[in-house]
Amino acid sequence: MQNLEAFLLLKFRRGCCKLEAMRQRLGVRSLSWLFMIGTAVVLQALGVASVVVPSSNCYVLDNSSRIVDFSSWAGNIFEYEGKDSDLVVRFCKDVESRSQAGYVDFGRYDLFNYFVTGSGQVDFVQGFFNGDLMNCENSYDKRGRTAQVNVVCGSCLNGKCKGGLGCICNITYESTCRVFVELSIPCERPGPRVFQGFTVGFHPRSWEVVYNGMTQLGFEKSHHDFSFRTEQTHVALYMTAIASLSNLVQKPIIKVVPENGLEVRLSGAGATGTPPTTLSPTVVIVDWRCEKASDNPYEVNVTIPVEGYDPIQFILTKACEYRQDQGGDATRGWAIFGLLSCISSNFTPINSFKSKH
Repeated sequence: MQNLEAFLLLKFRRGCCKLEAMRQRLGVRSLSWLFMIGTAVVLQALGVASVVVPSSNCYVLDNSSRIVDFSSWAGNIFEYEGKDSDLVVRFCKDVESRSQAGYVDFGRYDLFNYFVTGSGQVDFVQGFFNGDLMNCENSYDKRGRTAQVNVVCGSCLNGKCKGGLGCICNITYESTCRVFVELSIPCERPGPRVFQGFTVGFHPRSWEVVYNGMTQLGFEKSHHDFSFRTEQTHVALYMTAIASLSNLVQKPIIKVVPENGLEVRLSGAGATGTPPTTLSPTVVIVDWRCEKASDNPYEVNVTIPVEGYDPIQFILTKACEYRQDQGGDATRGWAIFGLLSCISSNFTPINSFKSKH
């Protein structure tokens, strides 16, 4: 424990020296800068991971906004033996009634999934829709046969199926078109706390980078396919949040890997801590300049602390195929070339006129 405290203290002192020099250059007020110092050093020392969207759509946010990822359970089969037919639940896939007469589809779990927290003794609820239509043409929203799976973490409420990999405790047919299933499984442990409603995108109404508080695939780590080109000297990031919670969003913090070779500066309302809302997104302008060419892209780790929640983190990848001069880039050469070409073309007719006369 003493070693950990000494390590954190050393990280804090080193971080303070670097950040204080930066504060003096930027002229930032001491009180706000102190908060930024503490946040940056703690996040760096503890190595906080980003809240990344799970690899499948088989997940749910619990009542405390923490991710409960059931991706490893997707497709697991649970059977319930009945008198005339058996009911089969394929977790996060579909629900079927099986008999000698054949299979009857009671709904599928698709991209427009319905996986929410439950109430009372039910921990989570899954909805399955768009099953077989026969004799259910006039069902709710004309969605055919449907099923609702009430997930109970642990043992069944009726005492059945204690421990193990879970089982179907009970089923109830509301009608020939709808069935309720009570499913008992050992649930996964909750993960990071998600700041729901928060988005980051490259346009005011887009969310390519962060959606609903979760970093999207492609920005959770460095990807060559998502790299920004050398000649792109800046990129705009638009942030939105639920208005009532927007004041929890803090100023973004950046870390460049490797540290030397790419100069990065942040500007815009989002960079100064202006709270973003859904109706009034705030923008963070990322200005970057390649000081050193590199065969491998640079990583710009962006961390947005959120009070009371796990921080928003994502990675922007920047290619540097050549060095860019201070205050501009290689495109300035093309501008000069165009100017000289224009002057040359204007002088050519004059010289031609003089030679004839």
